[in-house]
This record gives sequence, C-alpha cells and structure tokens, in this order.
Amino acid sequence: MEKRQFAVKKLLEAVERELMRRPNQKTLDRLSLLAGFQDWESFQHALHGDADSRANYRD
Repeated sequence: MEKRQFAVKKLLEAVERELMRRPNQKTLDRLSLLAGFQDWESFQHALHGDADSRANYRD
C-alpha cells in the first residue's frame, strides 16, 4: 500500500509540473489565431497596447 501511495504521489507531481509549464511559441501562435490575431506577439500588443485584431486585416 505504501508503494502505491508513493507512486501516486510521484504521478501527481509529474502532472502538476506539466500543467505549470509555459506553452511553446507554436502553441501560443495557434491559440492567438483562434482569437483572431496573426500570432502571439500581435495578441500581446492588443492586450497591452492600442492595437486590436482589425489591424491584422487591413489592406
């Protein structure tokens, strides 16, 4: 029983570490596309600056 508890504890620690990792740039860019932006940088500028998603579609 003690071995199982140790194994479960280690598994939960590994899952927690994985959940706390920052997504890579490719993942962030894809999520930004879903929000209507060309890439993560454009999304960040819209959040923290004066740009919005319409800037991505100007001619």
